Amino acid sequence: MQINLTREDLLKPLSYVAGVVERRQTLPVLSFVLLKLQDGELTLTGTDLEIEVVARIKGLKGNNASAEIALPARKLFDICRALPADAEITIKREKEGEKATIKSGKSRFALATVPVADFPNIQSQQWEQALTISQASLKNLFEQTHFCIAQQDVRYYLNGLLLEFVDKKLRAVATDGHRMAISEIPLEKSNKSEKQAIVPRKGIQEMMRLLDDPDGMVEIQVSTNHFRAQTSGFVFTSKLIDGRYPDYTKVIPHSQSKLLKLPREATRETLGRVAILSSEKYRGVRFSLSNKSLQITAHNPEQEEAQEEVSVDYSGEAMEIGFNVNYMIEAISSLCSEYVVFGLNDPNSSCTLASPEARYPQYVIMPMRL
Repeated sequence: MQINLTREDLLKPLSYVAGVVERRQTLPVLSFVLLKLQDGELTLTGTDLEIEVVARIKGLKGNNASAEIALPARKLFDICRALPADAEITIKREKEGEKATIKSGKSRFALATVPVADFPNIQSQQWEQALTISQASLKNLFEQTHFCIAQQDVRYYLNGLLLEFVDKKLRAVATDGHRMAISEIPLEKSNKSEKQAIVPRKGIQEMMRLLDDPDGMVEIQVSTNHFRAQTSGFVFTSKLIDGRYPDYTKVIPHSQSKLLKLPREATRETLGRVAILSSEKYRGVRFSLSNKSLQITAHNPEQEEAQEEVSVDYSGEAMEIGFNVNYMIEAISSLCSEYVVFGLNDPNSSCTLASPEARYPQYVIMPMRL
């Protein structure tokens, strides 16, 4: 078997697939990429058994025969990346079981292969929900929420992003138990039925990397156990986290007695400066609210202190409340408006952060004791 193509043909699709493949796998075959040539179209498949990415290279000339081969994903990607920009590449193997030869100019590489029959694939069921939206909208939805997904929480359903199909909206919710992000995008057509799907953290991170065409469209499909995103260049499939997501609406404060309108960029910079002297372990900062003033202070175990003051339109009772400064900075950075509305009730209640112009994205952050 033989496959002829250029470095430019191979590099981008291979980068899609190599991101899913882990360097250290319990099953050796999972560190390989499956190349399948048929009718002048080459597909590259990588999987870790939870996520599968299939990238397509169409219109390959001079490749009339069919071919299948599994090669080490990371090594093939590194070789391809190291070759000159206009390099011609030939992938060749005389017979099954032998090493494959990668040739380009005067360069030659012999790579191990595994039997194609050993390569796993994710079997999906009948799709219950399907819609087509712009890649930019979906990527933006993920960027506004993904950083609030829990990492290795025993409540396994928090280790993913909740996608909720409601009416003519696609909503995303993420929480790690200390903060929560909610955002949504409008859809042109109503969903067939209301449905929830929890996509694993790694799946969301991979999709954010794959959705790289701001003018392109992506088709989303959901079944009982799987989520699929499909464009002309790739097919992404992920198993869903099995579990019931908590009722996030109970966490959102329905009314707040103190609403502060702050300049977004200046507030983010202020928090960044104060964070320098916050405790590296707890990252806590104190917000002291009084007449026309918001004072932000941080202390650390070395008895060092940072203090900043922000002018605010506030004339109520004085109040002190502590927050994780990283949570505040990440939420404020994800808002795109000129100002941010900071909602509070009392020192023991969660705060909210949102744009004055839109309801979503919205962030809820629990206070912390300092």
